[in-house]
Amino acid sequence: MFEVASLRRQFPALQQSHDGRTPIFLDGPAGTQAPQQVIDAMVRYLTRCNANHGGVFRTSVESDAILDDAHQAVADFLHAPYAEEIIFGGNMTTLTFHLSRSIAKRLQPGDEVMVTRLDHDANVSPWMLAARDAGATVRWIDVNPEDGTLDFDSFRRQLNSKTRLVAVGLASNVLGTINDVTTIAREAKAVGAWTFVDAVHFAPHGPIDVQAIGCDFLACSAYKFFGPHVGILWGRRALLEGLPAYKVRPSPKELPGRWMTGTQNHEGIAGTAAAVEYLAEIGRACPEYRDPFSRMHGRALDVHAGMAGIQEYERGIGGRLLQGLAERPRFRIWGIRDVSRLAERVPTISITDCSLTPRQLAERLAAREIYAWNGNNYALEISERLGLEPHGGFVRLGLVHTNTADEVDRLLQTLDEIVAD
Repeated sequence: MFEVASLRRQFPALQQSHDGRTPIFLDGPAGTQAPQQVIDAMVRYLTRCNANHGGVFRTSVESDAILDDAHQAVADFLHAPYAEEIIFGGNMTTLTFHLSRSIAKRLQPGDEVMVTRLDHDANVSPWMLAARDAGATVRWIDVNPEDGTLDFDSFRRQLNSKTRLVAVGLASNVLGTINDVTTIAREAKAVGAWTFVDAVHFAPHGPIDVQAIGCDFLACSAYKFFGPHVGILWGRRALLEGLPAYKVRPSPKELPGRWMTGTQNHEGIAGTAAAVEYLAEIGRACPEYRDPFSRMHGRALDVHAGMAGIQEYERGIGGRLLQGLAERPRFRIWGIRDVSRLAERVPTISITDCSLTPRQLAERLAAREIYAWNGNNYALEISERLGLEPHGGFVRLGLVHTNTADEVDRLLQTLDEIVAD
């Protein structure tokens, strides 16, 4: 059974109080809070086995064992076939630029790369620059402005034998739209193109199975799913072994070290494994969510069941917020608004106010200890496509599984109070 109250008690940040108010964290899309076991794992690493990789002495051997388990933990989280396919780095943006530099070596003039107007710029600019450097052409997948979904006609019209890579997000980091990346990967593969999926925003909201998606690369960030600031890249083993990797000369030539530059954030990687374990523990407590993942076993089964439980819970509070905002016509909801379509979105809801700028609204929420981001949130293309960039973008209300129905109600009441000011 999904017990949000007991889960909240595991997060020190959620126990804070300021000026007699308990903060409401709606800033999760930019980085979630961490449970105590993640914090403990990082402290334990730094105090017991803080050492560099590959030594013959005890602390280095213990450190390497922790890192090996972390690769397997994230492989379980993504249902990747091999732990060696998991690459850690500073963040998703850095890893994507690194990979894009290598893929650019395979591009030629006349080749085409597809990006979308819905994505975070970390899944746009690296590919635009790779295409520029190779003399390739960039094609844009448009969006349906009314509900913030990808325009599949736009995708299919442009997909052709010259397409080499399609870069697409699993979920929009401002509108919450979940994209049908399985269909995109299948159709891209049919013309010989690779698919790169940005799963950063979806990762805290539902199960990810790279084998079922059928993509070639997928990236996410641990600090978006209750871990520390660590970036994650998964790629098909044959591709990671075959692409040129930019490395210093003494570095390992085998996976995963072939793609991991310099000394990694070992304590952060230890915390990442702990974040996966936290999600797996949710799955162990919620056996009713296991059936769709019967072909998995062990921690992979546990973490996917946990994410399915999170997804169902979030649809409840996300629908509550959508409904409450719809009853307040002062606010414009951008993206999918229909509560019957909750399966097509995550509970990230961006709004604008009829009179206040996004910054003014965010400031007034912050003054009441409700934390939300304003601006384009690096989703520059969709902000421009919807005509919002000149006006300051959106206010982004990002729910995660540690938010509650009471917090949604307090948010709605606070919005009413702000209107009355």
